[in-house]
Amino acid sequence: MAEWLGNGLQIRAPRFDSGRRLQSSPRPEHPMSLSLDPAIEERLDSLRALIGDTRLMVIRCAYRGQPLTIGAKYEVQNFTGSIKDRMALHIMEDAYAHGAVKPGDTIVEATSGNTGIAFAAVGRALGHDVRIYMPDWMSRERVMVIQSLGAEIVPVTAEAGGFLGAIAQAEAFAAEHEGVFAPRQFETQANVDAHRLSTGPELRRQLEAAGLEASAFVAGVGTGGTVMGVQAYAQERMPGLRVHPLEPANSPTLRTGHRVGKHRIQGISDEFIPAIVDLEALDEIVDVWDGDAILMAQALASQFGLGVGISAGANFLGALKLAHEAGDGRAVATVFCDSNKKYLSTDLCREEPVLPEYLTPEVELLGCRVIPGPGLPWRSGL
Repeated sequence: MAEWLGNGLQIRAPRFDSGRRLQSSPRPEHPMSLSLDPAIEERLDSLRALIGDTRLMVIRCAYRGQPLTIGAKYEVQNFTGSIKDRMALHIMEDAYAHGAVKPGDTIVEATSGNTGIAFAAVGRALGHDVRIYMPDWMSRERVMVIQSLGAEIVPVTAEAGGFLGAIAQAEAFAAEHEGVFAPRQFETQANVDAHRLSTGPELRRQLEAAGLEASAFVAGVGTGGTVMGVQAYAQERMPGLRVHPLEPANSPTLRTGHRVGKHRIQGISDEFIPAIVDLEALDEIVDVWDGDAILMAQALASQFGLGVGISAGANFLGALKLAHEAGDGRAVATVFCDSNKKYLSTDLCREEPVLPEYLTPEVELLGCRVIPGPGLPWRSGL
């Protein structure tokens, strides 16, 4: 069960009623209930070919001399280079199927970066204008990529509320304007279903193909869609798999229920616990220091040529901690959410001081083999 520390308070993302929100309730697995414009269906079908079915990187390593195996989904292969493409496509499919969005609507979302990039690309590919509200301290590369995809960015300062302020401003815009679709990534069940129907099934097939048994899955919590979706799938098809949320040790939002401290792992620990996250359904929270995550991402790049983002370093270390603590020889699975290309102006590309509590200096990377995507149809749920 989830571990509760501090005052035990669990703060949720604010909910709004603009009359256009997707309900946080289960959806049919293949919900195409409305007849779509053939041009839209053709574009959706093209996007399906570009998203999901990513490779599994099976990494052999040693920590303090103990051999360990980590299996990481290489989400860099997706349409815009991040795991958020899965969510963006599934939310748009779901919205079209249920009449929540129509051609010509403007997509409006609050995001720390990768979701904005995903909705900018998927939205523009489907012919929508896209308006993104984003805290103004995210990397310059994130901003430039979103703008290059033709989306509009509204920066939100810390004084204007930071991430919660970005959500509030996006909701206000949706309430005040006609022809707006607000995905509401932090509360829509479609976010969870994207991973229940794609990430989870792919992972199970690839672990089987690699001859591996996994004891656990761990991933950083931004919206929480990945961990909640994999947890839901594991309940159905991978009994015994423990699913752990991860957060920065220097900014433990999940443990406290509110923003505490600062961290540099962009895309996770966004000041609140998202509405779709049910900590009671998950296993204990895993903590990783942001500096350690930077060092690990740097090591994966310099030793294996895997140019991954800071959250990938954090996820790898979280998986390593769980594998080391279990000590049973089974693998631990995770995701490499995105590439290093959106962090070139950040501390990821600077020398990072080594602190005594860091794990990376005692990690030896031994080898990596690649398991191809299983070739499952998009959202098969198999």
